[in-house]
Amino acid sequence: MADLTRWVKICFDENATTPLSRFYFFVRLMDELPEFRSLVYYRLGSASALLAFIFPPMQTLYLSSKNIAEGLFIQHGFSTIVSAEKIGRNCWIGHQVTIGHQNSRTDCPTLEEDVVVCAGAVVIGKVRVGAGSIIGANAVVVKDVPDHCTVVGVPGYIVKKNGQKVRELL
Repeated sequence: MADLTRWVKICFDENATTPLSRFYFFVRLMDELPEFRSLVYYRLGSASALLAFIFPPMQTLYLSSKNIAEGLFIQHGFSTIVSAEKIGRNCWIGHQVTIGHQNSRTDCPTLEEDVVVCAGAVVIGKVRVGAGSIIGANAVVVKDVPDHCTVVGVPGYIVKKNGQKVRELL
């Protein structure tokens, strides 16, 4: 329900408060947004086979994380791979993002709450992206990111920390 509530608020700028409105928006999101479908199928596991027949999942979005908390929003999930150890509440992932392991399938990143990973960014290895942080478009992150930071560039460096402009290496 938390996923549905967040997606409705972002996509339609509305609230789904009644059972009828929740059902309406659920069907509408399933029909219109394959990214939402893929997240629903991740949550349902093997029970998703029945719905996948009617609403096929997004073929280029791969969700293979061990633990995805509520409220994940995937914006244009085209060519996106998400293989994190953990994704915290209310994260936002753009398109053509790679989140995954570098050398071993056990070396996956952890995204804390309210993290935004913009289009084309790469977060690989056993790194932690702190709560409220933003990974800018096409940034490459291979080291830990503190809470409330904005990271850009290749290799990634911090340009904003706790609301203050800085220029720090990771």
